[in-house]
Formats: sequence, structure tokens, C-alpha cells
Amino acid sequence: MPLVANLRDAVGRLYQVLSRIDAPHDTEVKVPPATRMEEIRDFVRSIDLPNADARNYLEVHLKRIARTLTLLPAPSKTRGVLELGAYMQMTPALKHVLGYEEVRGAYFGPLGRTDHKSMTIGNGKIRFECFVDLFDAEKDTYPYEDGRFDAVLACEIFEHFLHDPMHMLLECRRVLVDGGTLVLTTPNVASCTAVARALESSGNPQLYSKYAYPLGEYADTEIPHVREYTPQELEEALRAAGFEIEYLFTEPIEGYSARVWVMDFLKQHNYPTHLRGEQLYAVARKNAGAPTTRYPHFLYEGM
Repeated sequence: MPLVANLRDAVGRLYQVLSRIDAPHDTEVKVPPATRMEEIRDFVRSIDLPNADARNYLEVHLKRIARTLTLLPAPSKTRGVLELGAYMQMTPALKHVLGYEEVRGAYFGPLGRTDHKSMTIGNGKIRFECFVDLFDAEKDTYPYEDGRFDAVLACEIFEHFLHDPMHMLLECRRVLVDGGTLVLTTPNVASCTAVARALESSGNPQLYSKYAYPLGEYADTEIPHVREYTPQELEEALRAAGFEIEYLFTEPIEGYSARVWVMDFLKQHNYPTHLRGEQLYAVARKNAGAPTTRYPHFLYEGM
């Protein structure tokens, strides 16, 4: 029945084309204002760092770090905030700029251990201290009671999970107060850069797809980007965890030059052009009455 099969394929292709004809080139995306961006950036830049490598990393990622901090709400019910994967770059600003009274950090390590961290800002003028709890963010029950925090930060860690990313989202929901805020950032695998790499066959569509050097210092602890997400996938995962999306938007990352021609290509062929920046930001609020889906089908198999 080759004729029937060919006809079916042709109809399928025609449907795909027609379904894009009425699709808008772009859809309005609600983007929050970058309130206090300059103040936050100046404060983060003034952190006293241990060496030139740490300073260079901060400068490269300063825009993302400052923009992320602008997304946090003011302290409210508990006046507490948790930063998962705390590298101590955003952490001091949570207290000294944004005004949270309890600032808690978390990092990968043996459950039950807590490290005391301290650092100075502005050539020693300000001293910042906090506790960083160690646990496995995609396996362990987080060592905090229900409703402990007004806000949770989960920045540049979602793409690193090996087994169970929904565990993190559901634990974040548990430790947030009702109406509390989760701020999550991660690379966008549907970005202009990803499209360009796929069309040109010039590289992996993931923004970062390399492994740690096997003989390097961090070979045993550095987990590569296991899975980068599209904006639609991230939204679906957050809703499955019982969050309401307040903002979901992208921004381009400096140093990636494919944006202009990719956007032109997408417009010419009636593909969506919104949410194509390399950096993906989500601000979501806990809805205690929302249903949850523990294992959404788009993310898990074998159930």
C-alpha cells in the first residue's frame, strides 16, 4: 500500500504547514521589571572573592545573577529564603540588599551535615555569614519543615539532575509557604543558538554539553548538563508540581551571535519567535490547593 502511505505522509505534511500559517510570529511575553538592577549588580560585584578565577566567573555571569535577584519578592510571612546550589555569589545580597532575615544555603553532599560559611563585602566593610546544608536535591527529603521559606532559588541546577527533577520541584513546594515564590533559571534548549546549531550541524543544541575533564580537579563531583529544557517543558513541570506561573521569559546571553539570522528564518517560515533567548527564567508561586503530577509523562518513562 505505498500509495496510501505516501498520501498519508503528504496529508500530514500539509497539515503541519497549514497549522503554522495562522500562528503569530511572536506572542507577547510578560516580563517583570528589573527593579534595583544597578544596586544589586554593584553589591554583587563588591563581594571580596578569593582569587582571579572566581572574579572572572562572577563578571561573566554577573548579568544573569543580578537579573535573577530582581525576580525575588520582598520578605513577607517567614522572612526566610533558601538558595539551592549556593555558590555564595547571590547569597549575601539576599540579606544585605533584599532584606531577608533568614538566609539558608544548600549544596550537594551527605545529608545531615551543615557548613558554616562567611565572607566579606566591600573590602571587609560588611561581613556575611550563613549556614549551608548538604543533601542530594533530587533524592533526599530536604531538612526543613513545611512552609519554612517565603522564597526558594533554584538557579542553574535543574539541568544537572540525573534521576528525578520533579523531586526537587515538589520539595521546593513543600518548604514554601502558601503563595511562596520559586525562582528557577536554566538554559533554554529552544534558543536561537540551539536552532542555529541544529540547522548548521555545527554543534550540540544544548547550550552546554561537555563533560568535565576526567583528570581535572572536579572530575568526580561535576555533573554535566544532563537535560536542558524548552520553555514549554519547564512550564509543564512547574504546573505538575503545583505551581502557578507568574513569569516565564528568556533573555539572550552575550557572546552568542546567531540571533538575527535565526529570528529572520523563523519569521519567514512562520515558526514562533518568542522565548528564544539562551537564558530561561521562571517565577512561580505555590498554590497549596493545586493538584500535582508526580511523574509527568513528558519527563519520565517506564511507568
